[in-house]
Amino acid sequence: MQKIETVKEFDGWLSRYTHESECCNCEMTFSIYLPPQAETQVVPSLYWLSGLTCTDDNFRVKAGAQRYAAEHGLALIIPDTSPRGEEVPDSPDRYDLGKGAGFYIDATQNPWHKNYQMYSYITRELPKLIEQFFPVNGRKGIFGHSMGGHGALICALKNPKMYQSASALSPICHPTKCPWGKNIFKEYLGSDISQWSAYDACNLIAKSSEVIPFLVDQGTNDEFLEEQLMTSELQSTCEDYNYPLELRMREDYDHSYHFIATFIGEHIQYHANILHE
Repeated sequence: MQKIETVKEFDGWLSRYTHESECCNCEMTFSIYLPPQAETQVVPSLYWLSGLTCTDDNFRVKAGAQRYAAEHGLALIIPDTSPRGEEVPDSPDRYDLGKGAGFYIDATQNPWHKNYQMYSYITRELPKLIEQFFPVNGRKGIFGHSMGGHGALICALKNPKMYQSASALSPICHPTKCPWGKNIFKEYLGSDISQWSAYDACNLIAKSSEVIPFLVDQGTNDEFLEEQLMTSELQSTCEDYNYPLELRMREDYDHSYHFIATFIGEHIQYHANILHE
């Protein structure tokens, strides 16, 4: 692991690292913000998963999250959205496939399966690295936006004992039914639709035997709301299966980082209240 950047913010430190990933078979990059409390004690971890076309850089620059992480004493872990490198397969003419579009799943199909193992990277390899080398106490929350919101929900649903808290902003709620999900899952997972359900929040809720409550914020002026995000499907599924969901529809907000920056403080406080119990 190599530190490539560090800067002081709100009396804590925002650093960026590269390391060789066994899951993704390439060099991966992540950022981590350690709040000032981490200088004298171990702190909980809060993992942020970004959306399509993003790297770890978008969130740490645009969201304003470090101020709230410092206030609440949380370590922010911000991974990349996909494997990177010259040898990593890509689809340069598409923003929703390949680099920047890992969808936080483990691909099974050629040519993607060698590198696109983002689910295992997020839930196994990266937490092990963080807990080995940084002053964190093992209590974890996870949240994200859009594709990353999808990732946060499925990681929590598939690992309810790993995460104590989970939330999302504008998540892709039902990828097996929306165009983004259908197109990408076929590429990464093959044509057997039954394999897709393992990475669909609505399908996982229907089969869940353990519960981790969700907080979801969604803008009503989001251009992707009806066709791609399908928030109403998440709401109805949670109602059908009595799954705890706090859904907040935010009037006139869109899909952008303006929306994220507006509500990121509330999400971090939500996680802090649970992680510091």
